[in-house]
Amino acid sequence: MDFTDVSLVGLRVVREIAERGTFSAAATALGYTQSAVSRQVAAVERAAGMELFERRHDGAVPTPACRLVLRRAAVVLDEIDAADRELRGLPVSTGTVRLGAFPSAGAVLLPTALSDLRRTHPGITVHTRDGGTPALVRALRAGTLDLAVLASAPPFRPPDNDSPALVVRVLAERNLCVAVSTAHPLASDEVVTVTDLRGQRWITGRPDGDGTPLGVWPGLAERPEIHHVARDWQARLGLVAADCGITTVPALLVPALPPGVRALRVVGEPEERRRLVIAHLPHTLSDATTRVTEALRAAAARLGGDRD
Repeated sequence: MDFTDVSLVGLRVVREIAERGTFSAAATALGYTQSAVSRQVAAVERAAGMELFERRHDGAVPTPACRLVLRRAAVVLDEIDAADRELRGLPVSTGTVRLGAFPSAGAVLLPTALSDLRRTHPGITVHTRDGGTPALVRALRAGTLDLAVLASAPPFRPPDNDSPALVVRVLAERNLCVAVSTAHPLASDEVVTVTDLRGQRWITGRPDGDGTPLGVWPGLAERPEIHHVARDWQARLGLVAADCGITTVPALLVPALPPGVRALRVVGEPEERRRLVIAHLPHTLSDATTRVTEALRAAAARLGGDRD
């Protein structure tokens, strides 16, 4: 079997596995049985003459050959989808962009940017989804996202080490803040020091990759006293408003803080900078994708996200 005979279904299955991380998750997402997914992968691997996934007990990891196939397949599948839209009578000028973002960006930046975009370019359709950095990067690599808005912390490494390197552009760079209840003793000042944060009760989200609880000040020189864990931003800030503890917040989220919550700047060393970046595969962006990128940059600047 020659690779030019590979099926579109097979390519879509490979892309879904690369994004979801397992054969079973891909089968569920596509509405296939797991055996059907395995058969499709086997057919594509026969055509390629090599394995596309390293099968592990904890999932399926794309091989270098798989990443090459995904880069090429993304273009093919996008063109097929575009042809389908045209055949169904949708205007050729209509562009569809698949955009991913980490949750706090989805709370403020995306609504602002998409509202502007609907006004300036109503023909562009944007489909959004949120997720953590690893999931969004996998989706970019798999070709199921065109753009991803990611958070980056020092030393500001690339989102992954795969090849080719993702194109990453900085949308904003600001210091991390601390959110406290307006009834909290620290709320009487606009700024606090790292020393002021010692002995505080913390409200955190899930642990991040290196085990540091998200929501605790990273430079805290003590074991944090964690009273509440809430994955959802709204729930976490609701606990802050009820004076159940304090938490860190990116500067981007400050405009969306609920009543009863105040954001404080933290001064002194170590300084905690955070970047808001947009990432995509290294290929020429469509006109619609470029317009979405421009809207995100403009929204970040208007929300005070330009660099200090």
